[in-house]
Amino acid sequence: MPWIQAHLTIDKERAPLVELLLETLGALSITLEDAGDEPMLEPLPGETPLWSHTRISGLFEGTTDPDRLRSSITQALNRDSVRQLELEVVEDRDWERAWLDNFQPIQFGQRLWICPTGKTVPEPAAVVVSLDPGLAFGTGTHPTTALCLERLDQTSLEGKTLIDYGCGSGILAIAALKLGARQAIAVDHDPQAIVATRTNADRNQVNDRLETRLTDDFTPLQADIVVANILANILVELAPAIISLVKPGGLLILSGILQNQAKPVTDAYKKAICFDAPVQREGWIRMDGVKSNQAELYNPRKPGIP
Repeated sequence: MPWIQAHLTIDKERAPLVELLLETLGALSITLEDAGDEPMLEPLPGETPLWSHTRISGLFEGTTDPDRLRSSITQALNRDSVRQLELEVVEDRDWERAWLDNFQPIQFGQRLWICPTGKTVPEPAAVVVSLDPGLAFGTGTHPTTALCLERLDQTSLEGKTLIDYGCGSGILAIAALKLGARQAIAVDHDPQAIVATRTNADRNQVNDRLETRLTDDFTPLQADIVVANILANILVELAPAIISLVKPGGLLILSGILQNQAKPVTDAYKKAICFDAPVQREGWIRMDGVKSNQAELYNPRKPGIP
C-alpha cells in the first residue's frame, strides 16, 4: 500500500507548532532536516536545536485524502507558511515497524512508564502503560504529552473521574486509570483516535472503566480532572466548553501551548481557573489550574474539536 508524505519548509520558531499539527492530523512519523546548508554544532545537554530553515515531513496512511489533508494544513497555518507545502506518494514500507524498533520504554515522573510491545521496564514496582505507535497521536515522546503524563503521575487519582479531551491514542486517559482513577472518558473528533484508544484500553485491561466518545456524540458532564492536550487556538476557542467539564474545585490540565501563547490561553480561562506557574519543556508549556467553587456557570455549545 502506498503512503502519503507531506513536506513543509518552515522557520525554526514555527517548527514545533507544525510538528504538533502534523501529529494531530494523524502523521505516523515526522522527520526534521536542514532545508539549507547550515552546519549544526554539537548541542549542549538538554538543548534541541533546529536549523533556521527546517524541512518537516509527515508520513500518513495511504488512505488519507490528500485534498482534505492539504485543506487542514492550509486552514491551520498562514498563507506564507503553506506556499511550499508538497504532498507526494511514497513506496510501501513498514514505517510503523521501523519506528517501533527504536521506541524504548520511557519513564514519566516517579511511577509511570510507557512501554512498547516486546520490551520490558527495569522497575518492578512501575505503573506500566503498554502502547505501540498507531494511527493516532500520542506515544509520550512529544513534550506536550510528556508534560501531561508527568502531571498525572504527581496527582492523587484514587477514586477520581477524568475526561481526556482530544484523546488521540488515549494515552492520558489510560495512564490515569492505571494510576488509580475510577473512570475516564476519552473524547475526540477523529474516528481513528477512538479506534486507537479502544485498542490501547483493551491491551491495558482498563476498557471496563474507559468510555470513548466522538465529540458529536458527547453529552457534556463534569469530572474531577480534565486534561486537554490540543493546540492553543482551539483551547482558547473552546474555553467555556472545557471549563464547564471541570467540577468546582476540580483540576484542569492544559497543554499543546507554546511559551508565547500562554497569555491568550490564561486570559480565556482566568475568570474560572486559578493557574499555577506554567511548566516548560523544549519551548512548550503545561498549565495546571483549579476551578473556583464560585466560578460562573457556563451554558456552552456542545464541545467540539475542529
